[in-house]
Amino acid sequence: MWRSHGTARRSTHALRLRVSAVLVAVTVLAVLLVPPLVQLDQQAVDLAAKLLPPSWSHPAGTDDVGRDLLLRCVYGLRVSLLVGVVAALTATVIGTAVGAAAGSLGGWADRLIMRVVDTLSSVPHLLLGIFIVAMFRPGVWPVVISVALTHWLSTARIVRAEVLSLRSRPYIDAAVSGGASRWRVTIRHLLPGVLPQAGLAAVLMVPHAMWHESALSFLGLGLPTHTASLGTLIQGARGSLLAGQWWPTLFPGLFLIIPTLAIAGLAGVWRERINPRRRSELML
Repeated sequence: MWRSHGTARRSTHALRLRVSAVLVAVTVLAVLLVPPLVQLDQQAVDLAAKLLPPSWSHPAGTDDVGRDLLLRCVYGLRVSLLVGVVAALTATVIGTAVGAAAGSLGGWADRLIMRVVDTLSSVPHLLLGIFIVAMFRPGVWPVVISVALTHWLSTARIVRAEVLSLRSRPYIDAAVSGGASRWRVTIRHLLPGVLPQAGLAAVLMVPHAMWHESALSFLGLGLPTHTASLGTLIQGARGSLLAGQWWPTLFPGLFLIIPTLAIAGLAGVWRERINPRRRSELML
């Protein structure tokens, strides 16, 4: 019974990996290839074709001014992915540096750094993000800065906990006894040990950053109104949804939900591979 249960779990694990990898690959290919290959202007207005339902000529229908909704969803997904990936990488670098510094220094420096992290964590991410975006002109990079500066706190905690765990290992004691400085121990031994956890945190942060960017865009903050973003597309489709046109809201929502679930699926597989306890459970 245990063997059949373990076989079923491994098959489910493999299926989730394949489906998530295919969806992520399709998403990346779409945002890279569709804009240069499709010779259509995603801003072209055609009032005679406004709010057309999905058809062969417009697979996702058109919006309230006649623009092709599928093409605008692809452009919006490209913006959301750009913000998500860049913000996640930036936040991971900041969080890794802060967490490694707190864990390696210890003492009063560790307590001071973590109290700052706790203080910033007490402020809602969206509220702090709105405050940061309001200080800049509308554009993509203010949104990236806002998301990055509000999402490094969890990474700092994870890295600090991992550094504290690594500090008790025998090879760290041997390096210190051999005369290695604290800086050398951190760079040569502690940071390589926390990179898998930091990389996993970065991957998990991409969907979170995409949703955060969409929330800011839905509120009309950060991005100009003419820039295609999944949040702005959903925000602009509210009136159409109340009038019974469901496709201007459905397809941007699917373009947001499916890639985030696929990335989260890949991150879950990664977490199971780097966690020995979880991997042993899968082998039962």
